[in-house]
Amino acid sequence: MLFICYLKCTTCQKARAFLDARGLKYDLRDIKSDNPTEAELRDWYKKSGLPLKRFFNTSGLQYKTLELSKKLPSMTEDQQFALLASNGMLVKRPILVGDDFVLVGFKESEWQAKL
Repeated sequence: MLFICYLKCTTCQKARAFLDARGLKYDLRDIKSDNPTEAELRDWYKKSGLPLKRFFNTSGLQYKTLELSKKLPSMTEDQQFALLASNGMLVKRPILVGDDFVLVGFKESEWQAKL
């Protein structure tokens, strides 16, 4: 599995502790220094079954500074993927990527059901 997080994020720290407590093996990737590519984001989006908006870190400073709550509705899907790929801090985290699933954000009950 691939665990994508921002190391200073407390939610990511809780998710990591959840994985570690269960002895699950994963590769760690810091979203700030190793931004997801557009191709990765498209793949994860398809696997997740979630709306694309769920991939945006709507509580983040970058999201608010760029006023994306106003701009996203008029943006195309291609524009949204390009924007997400341009800055890892715009992407909701943590993300856990498995062979046949993608979990976005940490909700313990969702992670427990999937893992």
